[in-house]
Amino acid sequence: MSSPYDGKPEDEWKNITTQLINDHPLKSDQIVETILEVWDWIFESKIGSFIIGRDILPSPQIMSFLLHELIALKLTHDDPSLWKKGVNSDEKDLVCLTNDMFSIEIKASSDKKHVFGNRSYAQPSSTSRKSKSGYYLTINFQKFPQQPPVGHERPKINMIRFGYIEHTDWIPQGSPSGQQSRLSPSVYENKLCILYQLESLKK
Repeated sequence: MSSPYDGKPEDEWKNITTQLINDHPLKSDQIVETILEVWDWIFESKIGSFIIGRDILPSPQIMSFLLHELIALKLTHDDPSLWKKGVNSDEKDLVCLTNDMFSIEIKASSDKKHVFGNRSYAQPSSTSRKSKSGYYLTINFQKFPQQPPVGHERPKINMIRFGYIEHTDWIPQGSPSGQQSRLSPSVYENKLCILYQLESLKK
């Protein structure tokens, strides 16, 4: 698919993103409900007699993994004729069975507002790898404090965004050894739409 933003000035990007989201079969309220429900599931889970969030405090990497897995599994369970969890290297995290253009890459981070990719996201995809351009669902969540006090509040979802990002939007680290890539403020502003935000972040 050619870029929907090609030849369009930046001040039109937000309207293009809004249209792309409106065209998508997964609707915004369903996205938010699914993620918040999955987040609750994590804290209702236990391993043996040990409860996640009380006895087990997973690292941000593990919480991100759980979100990736459970979001895809939940949506696949709810509508198996439309969605499946991506399992192959050339598949997005959530695969749309009726039109691969609507497949979604999921990014989760314990950073308050930003998400990150590895360096390869800033490079064009080879034919054997999944496309780095397309629909993205991004989730920012709070991490556990290193030594949480007794009766501490459980971490919350800070922000949920949905939109369309291209491989050229990812900026690789300048160092040759850097393995991370980031997004510019313009991409956050114009190519990702905030679907949910913690009240304290709106101030």
